[in-house]
Amino acid sequence: MTQPSRDQHVWRDEEEMAAAICELYPDTDRQNLRFHRSGWDSVAIETAGRLFKFPRQTNALAALRREVDILALVRPLSPLPVPDMRLHGHPAPFSEHLVLPGEHLVTAQYERLSEARRDRLAAALADFYAAIHAIDPAAARAAGAVPVEAWLPAQTVDKIALPLLPVHIRAEARQIIEVYAATASAEPDEIYGFFDGHGWNMAFDHATGTLNGMYDFADSGIGQRHQEFVYSSFISWDLTERIIGHYERVTGLSIDRERVRTLTGYHRLWELAVCAQSGNSTEIEEMLTSALSWLERP
Repeated sequence: MTQPSRDQHVWRDEEEMAAAICELYPDTDRQNLRFHRSGWDSVAIETAGRLFKFPRQTNALAALRREVDILALVRPLSPLPVPDMRLHGHPAPFSEHLVLPGEHLVTAQYERLSEARRDRLAAALADFYAAIHAIDPAAARAAGAVPVEAWLPAQTVDKIALPLLPVHIRAEARQIIEVYAATASAEPDEIYGFFDGHGWNMAFDHATGTLNGMYDFADSGIGQRHQEFVYSSFISWDLTERIIGHYERVTGLSIDRERVRTLTGYHRLWELAVCAQSGNSTEIEEMLTSALSWLERP
């Protein structure tokens, strides 16, 4: 088995990644390898209906191993298809799974969906969340689940993110930060959740309006129930409201929509602060656009 150069436990060279795939599948045409390089910690390569993920950082390697074990727990319980992922290689693992058929779902595409298709999508996501939230957190921890990434404290977000915002929107942003700070520890209801339910992790069939599955469980883990409903607003708050309504009917639980709004706004500001700390001007601009899309919504 081809092994990566330099650090023996992670992958650096894309030629070596391609060679590893060709060793598994000798008929692979290298010209047909599609590289997805947008991930910070891994490179994904797609070919012949399969997706291979090569960790470039040691933290990504640990996350990949964890994701394989968590998916083994989630797959039999999920009403939506999720990847059937397996690991190859030692001491330098990389993963393989069949690609779930479908495409991403972004705001403009969602807005073109009929009312019936919007509602069907929300119901599918609500059923998915209800099913995985029913997993005993102890069982999830035994499978490798860890607490989701902690957000920066309110004082830090205020100091870093607010100066980057237009002056006219800073008062609203500061109010979100203050409400978050006052209620950050108010929710003891910890669950195992996906915590990444935006449209870039969906396999959506645009022709039929059907959600064919969810993928990328690397950010799943133990967290607060209300935070689960933050990420669908990258598509639309309308979708989030529909998901919550279906979720409440399925589970009998009550979800505080104002709490979800606060968390959504704070999450956008937190992402802006994190990127500002890194100093990457392109990412800062992207996160600023994302924050403003929420803060300036009608």
